[in-house]
Amino acid sequence: MRQLIKVLLIITIISLLITGCSKSSTQKNDEIVMGFIYIGPIGDGGWTYAQDQARVRLEQELGIKTIYQENVAEGPEVKDIVRNMIDQGANIISAGSFGYMDYIEEISHEYPEVKFLHCSGYKTTENMANYFGRIYEARYLSGIVAGLKTKVNKIGYVAAFEIPEVIRGINAFTLGVQSVNKDAKVNVVWTHTWYDPAKEKEAAKALLDDKCDVIAMHQDTAGPLQAAQEYNAWAIGYNTNQYSKAPKAFMTAPIWDWVPYYTEQINAIRENRWEPHSYWGGMADGIVTLVPLTENAPEEANEIINNKKQQIINGTYTIFKGPIKDQNGTIKVPEGVSMTDAELLSINWFVHGVEGKLESN
Repeated sequence: MRQLIKVLLIITIISLLITGCSKSSTQKNDEIVMGFIYIGPIGDGGWTYAQDQARVRLEQELGIKTIYQENVAEGPEVKDIVRNMIDQGANIISAGSFGYMDYIEEISHEYPEVKFLHCSGYKTTENMANYFGRIYEARYLSGIVAGLKTKVNKIGYVAAFEIPEVIRGINAFTLGVQSVNKDAKVNVVWTHTWYDPAKEKEAAKALLDDKCDVIAMHQDTAGPLQAAQEYNAWAIGYNTNQYSKAPKAFMTAPIWDWVPYYTEQINAIRENRWEPHSYWGGMADGIVTLVPLTENAPEEANEIINNKKQQIINGTYTIFKGPIKDQNGTIKVPEGVSMTDAELLSINWFVHGVEGKLESN
């Protein structure tokens, strides 16, 4: 009898140990620590702020732990930031700027157990994905607002760098402008900055001095909006709802919501179904949208915007569908033909209606 009790006791202890290890393993797999690497300060009111707002919501809605580092240059030092985050327990890293791509690719091979998400790039590895959103859809809609608002048919656009992401946005914006105002032109000025409030504001002032009466932008600060307000002009923002930064000028803005994408990646990791991928979501996915029009926007814009937005979401309207001419008047996209994602992701030419130069061309 005593021998039987001993055997039963041993079996019970072993069972408890196995159960305990199983629970510990499950808990470990469920413990997500996500690191965020930002190009600018979280208080920029734009690109980095939008990413950080997603981070905060993930903590609140999914209960994960997050860490972040702001103002990280697009250089090899980003790898040191990654190592530091992994030392702090990070098992998923989001790198939030195009220039991090090559360094994230390199370090992904050093840490095969960590998942890497790189924003706006195109490279993948076995544990590295890339992701972005079709912000050009919302930019097209904002172009409609600008095209209806301008009185002088001269719209200014403060742009960061001559890369496909920015060029694509300028083109979509211009196509939106010209869909309602064939006479309007979009004048582009390059700053070669992502975050430089003073320089971006001065670039907008140069456009305003050149008699533009609406300012749009692909920048991370509210500098161009504030310049427009000082000149009693009108403005289209970017990244977040920046109404409070220039309430007398701000009309709308194409904005980001990264939470749907991050939520899916975290759930995929928890459920052991994560795979490397290239993600490019649009308004239908909730990743990008347009800020509701303010009192500064033209009254007739709302109905046009809402109708066109629904057509884009349900797939009955394609923005980059021919005929589309370049700025020299040459047909680049024949009638009835739609540009492929590969063509959009590598675009290096301006559409008809853009006034500006691409140094690479």
